[in-house]
Amino acid sequence: MENKDTIYIPRQIEKTIVELAKQFPAVVLTGPRQSGKSTLLLNLFGKTHKIISFDDPLVRERAISDPKFFLEGISDDIIFDEIQYVPEILPYLKIAIDKERQRRGRFILTGSCQFNLIKNLTETLAGRIGILVLLPFTKGEKELIPNIKSRLITSQDHFIHSCLFGSFPEVSIHTGINPVNWYAGYVSTYLERDIRTLYNIGSLREFQRFLQLLASRCSSILNLSSLSNDLGVSVNTVKKWVSVLEASHIIFLLPPYYQNIGKRITKSPKIYFLECGFICYLTGLKDEEHLLKGPLAGALFENYCIQETVKFFLNQGLKPNIFYLRTHNGLEIDLIIEKEMTLYPIEFKMTKTLNLGMKRPIERFKRLFSKLKIAQGRIISLSDEEWTPLSKDVVGQNIDEYLKELNQTLNILH
Repeated sequence: MENKDTIYIPRQIEKTIVELAKQFPAVVLTGPRQSGKSTLLLNLFGKTHKIISFDDPLVRERAISDPKFFLEGISDDIIFDEIQYVPEILPYLKIAIDKERQRRGRFILTGSCQFNLIKNLTETLAGRIGILVLLPFTKGEKELIPNIKSRLITSQDHFIHSCLFGSFPEVSIHTGINPVNWYAGYVSTYLERDIRTLYNIGSLREFQRFLQLLASRCSSILNLSSLSNDLGVSVNTVKKWVSVLEASHIIFLLPPYYQNIGKRITKSPKIYFLECGFICYLTGLKDEEHLLKGPLAGALFENYCIQETVKFFLNQGLKPNIFYLRTHNGLEIDLIIEKEMTLYPIEFKMTKTLNLGMKRPIERFKRLFSKLKIAQGRIISLSDEEWTPLSKDVVGQNIDEYLKELNQTLNILH
């Protein structure tokens, strides 16, 4: 429930939620725990909808024991919080919707574990529901937080804060919270409450070791066999654990781009966390010096850029149409955004000083795949320069300009 002392930070997904509520009888907002779903929906719909939380065991038991009677007693527009705990209610929700099919935005649902939730919702409420994902604060949202916005001036400031403090609303807004303690509690709750309750994981200790190992390999190609050998568990077990983390919006798997490409390429996905704070907690990174100069520095910056890119797409209600490329002859492109058969190649460099050598992979990509429609490439860095031409095919940008251009100059999504 909403805390009266909590500062509300406007979310970039708000417009998309309101639009879906005008189109569908029901809207579900999913995403990881503590990403701000309940607070957001209370701010948007608190005056028009009543809220019922299935986090309350008594309310949950009433809904499970007699879902038909439970729903028949509700005539108002309603927010159902943590709907994944009461899948029994979904068939009766469908009946209620079909009785008043033209009544838009009547049911607003939240849920934290996407796999079971989305499977049940799409099977039961097909054509009746709009589905959105809310992740922790974006770079732009964090700039609105009064307690910290004065400290977030440069691209480097944002990167450091995202890694060492994270982007979850609670730990971002309340600066007195120790982020290490907060993430320790979050991981413990996530493992004990969500994983144990909803998935047959087996050894939670082994699963936590898996989390730590995965964090140390962020921004790298997912190698199931290597993880299996290092952990002493089967490949199928590792595959299942990866699926659990992906479904829960803890990690994001970036697929390879191989459409219309005849060259031999790597076809396994790359692994990213959707919250850099997890990586730093799980790998023990606690200070700025080790963050910027340690062995994970470049991988963390790449992870940060990908996490912000994914948030951008999801806040528009769109599936991220993004890829990476790695050929067997050594060509690598960190990110490819595809829109209407045009490819936008992007490289991430954790540096403040760009050099001409950095443009070579993108230029080589354009030469090798000249039959593809490839737009001007970008190199995203910690530089404070908004625009640095490196050649006719490649420009350098800071992360802020890159995110703005996704929605404006490049006009990729509209």
